Amino acid sequence: MKSIRIGTRNSALALWQAREVARHLQNSNYLTEIVPIVSSGDKNLTQPLYSLGITGVFTRDLDVALLNDEIDIAVHSLKDVPTQLPQNIEIIAYLERDFPQDVLIRKESAKNKEFHELKLATSSLRRRAFWLKNFPNAEFSDIRGNIQTRLQKLEEGDFDATILSLAGIKRMKMDIDYEMLPFLIPAPSQGVIAVAGHSDKKEINEILQSINHQSTQICVEMERNFLSTLEGGCTAPIGAFAEIFEDQIRFKAALCSLDGKNCIATDESFVYNEEENFGEKFAKIVLENGGKELMTEIKSQI
Repeated sequence: MKSIRIGTRNSALALWQAREVARHLQNSNYLTEIVPIVSSGDKNLTQPLYSLGITGVFTRDLDVALLNDEIDIAVHSLKDVPTQLPQNIEIIAYLERDFPQDVLIRKESAKNKEFHELKLATSSLRRRAFWLKNFPNAEFSDIRGNIQTRLQKLEEGDFDATILSLAGIKRMKMDIDYEMLPFLIPAPSQGVIAVAGHSDKKEINEILQSINHQSTQICVEMERNFLSTLEGGCTAPIGAFAEIFEDQIRFKAALCSLDGKNCIATDESFVYNEEENFGEKFAKIVLENGGKELMTEIKSQI
């Protein structure tokens, strides 16, 4: 078989993720080639892509490249992937989850401040809402960009700290001080590298099954089902995290109002069976316990 063309975004972190997938495939004696896809609005779309009106900000160009046969597979940080995928594209494999947590990074001048005194830089609705639940008087600034950009903005900006995914820090081998934030439930599927493929490429998709981590797949599909059942296409402050302990799964999740004052949470331990859609089940319980009204309120505010 010719080498498998691995599509990826062009950032340092995305390239690291692509190389990790390549390493797994090479360990199974498959040839690989990494193909960085530069974001572009003028690709020649030979077929309708977003018939569902889905626009995955970080995945669109890779979706296009997959459908135009410029690449064989696409590597993503799974939390960036919409729960509804374009026609003919599916998630084929999940690598083992490494670091799902959010962490706090302070600038030197704020190292002695208490959490409630910190002015935080984050654009994440989830991180803001979960922080406000615990520290209702917190102030925020917007911040965007890759890890390096955010750390630079932290040093230069008028705020004390920022919150980042621990996975990115570890993967980039960054030597920086951070603090764990156990009260922040991670974004659904945070810390997981996923491989998307074209549904027609049966041979390649079969190969990808050999690198799939089954326990991670069970957990993140549960988290994504919870998210998709709640969201209905709306971005909202939602955390969800499933973890396997021997023969049991613990599922923690919450939906919060934007100001953090109203949080509907669930924390369940249960024996898994593949017939039941647990993510959907727990989302429906949240919706019945006030989540439906809360989602309506969030949609009106965003």
